[in-house]
Amino acid sequence: MVSYNPTSLQEALELRAAKHLIPYAGGTDLMVENRDTADYLFLNRVQELKEIREDEDMIRIGAAVTFTEALENRLVPSMMKEALSQIASPAIRNAGTFGGNLGNGSAKADTVTVEYAMDAKVRLLSVRGERLMGVDRFCLGRKKTDLKEDELIAEILLPKTGLEHYYYEKVGGRQALAISRVSFAGIFAEEDGRITKLSTAFGAVADTVLRFRDLEMILIGKTLEEAKEEKGQFMNAYAEHLNLTEGRVSAEYRRAVCLNLLNAFLEKFGI
Repeated sequence: MVSYNPTSLQEALELRAAKHLIPYAGGTDLMVENRDTADYLFLNRVQELKEIREDEDMIRIGAAVTFTEALENRLVPSMMKEALSQIASPAIRNAGTFGGNLGNGSAKADTVTVEYAMDAKVRLLSVRGERLMGVDRFCLGRKKTDLKEDELIAEILLPKTGLEHYYYEKVGGRQALAISRVSFAGIFAEEDGRITKLSTAFGAVADTVLRFRDLEMILIGKTLEEAKEEKGQFMNAYAEHLNLTEGRVSAEYRRAVCLNLLNAFLEKFGI
């Protein structure tokens, strides 16, 4: 086992292109895996990946930014901070990173559920150039992502506006250090009395985070009174689409919890 320790992004990209290396920064997921024969690319010394900055439209979170650093940064939206505050223990939050949470390819990753609801994007870099795509397109399935062999996750991009009205809930087996059994993130907005945004994401219930954009359109454009009239149809449509995996708990339990969380989200905003 060999670990390479670049100190610049360019050096990291060149190593990634030249060798078969597993990139990591915090390593909290690698701790539970047996990869004695693998070689690693340690990114925690690459300053370009450890920054949180903003441009005109987006908050840009470096892949090696830890959960604790994000919790302490004024630029990070409150919705994301609520999810971060419920991740594991302080020790894990001090080490775990945004890039690792996304790149691990797990639908149980708490930040990823929120990123789905936010329409977040991921910026990927290689010596060949960059790619920018939605987080929902990057995640392909359990332990599967669209990351190429020579690429690194550079940044996760979150919108700067439209996140004021949200609902986040995580259901675990116990109060401390709980891995999500179900997580839910929802965002709501209205303008001139009509719903302009209603996004819902369900984590830890399938091979990827679930978001049904076509079902969201049932209520978008409606007034609150119209949405109340359509609520039964809306809930029934979700019940039909929630084809969930079995895990530590049954698919039936997860479906019931998902629908309860969806209903709580709608009720919070008057539907």
